Amino acid sequence: MTFSVFLPDPQSRTAPPPPVLYYLSGLTCSDENARTKSHFAAEAGKVGLAVVFPDTSPRGVGIPTEDDDWQFGSGAGWYLDATVDPWSKHYKMYTYITKELPSVIAGLFPVDPIRRSITGHSMGGHGALICHLKNPGMYTSVSAFAPACNPTAVPWGEKVFPGYLGSLAAGKAYDATELVKSYSGPKPSILIDIGTHDFVLTTQLKPENLSAACGEAGYPLQLRMQPNYDHSYYFVATFMRDHVDHHARALGLRYKM
Repeated sequence: MTFSVFLPDPQSRTAPPPPVLYYLSGLTCSDENARTKSHFAAEAGKVGLAVVFPDTSPRGVGIPTEDDDWQFGSGAGWYLDATVDPWSKHYKMYTYITKELPSVIAGLFPVDPIRRSITGHSMGGHGALICHLKNPGMYTSVSAFAPACNPTAVPWGEKVFPGYLGSLAAGKAYDATELVKSYSGPKPSILIDIGTHDFVLTTQLKPENLSAACGEAGYPLQLRMQPNYDHSYYFVATFMRDHVDHHARALGLRYKM
């Protein structure tokens, strides 16, 4: 699978390798969208943070319907491990993001193999949340832009989970609102930004459900509703600095002078 990697200039010849921020993209995206539109490089470079941009699904694997629906199949892997044929052979995005890709990155690039954080946008925000909640302690910090917070309760989940997993109920294993209820482990604060004019705010994102679940579970969540912003990369780019800073602080990084 294709991925892109940003490596910051080392602060000195003896500087330790940089930690890695994994950025998971949304529906229809590839590894290129956030890399070219999110204005991440200046901010990541200032703090010495490597950034990895995975693709959002396998491509061209020969499934007859893989390109038929922008919400399912190519560009829409939903960061889960499919169990239903024919998707189960190739669509193992959860394992790819949490195990296979970090191993590849650590083997090929001069990065810290242990210190890592995760973020994402829309479907990718959902992916960031579940990867953290299913793996306590794996990620030093987590954030999300306009994530699908409770997919089993919205139309996206009603389509995706039966198709990939066989039932809507099976999707609870990949639903942040459900996962936080039983989470046990380190609790780094989750930062989430969502625009008040997001076109899927009320129909697909359901941040209020995650907020309520975090409150009941005692999990720290900073949910920021940004007035007049939408779901676009203009929104992501506007708040990218805040998210890089969120991860940099957690990782112990300092801005270059």
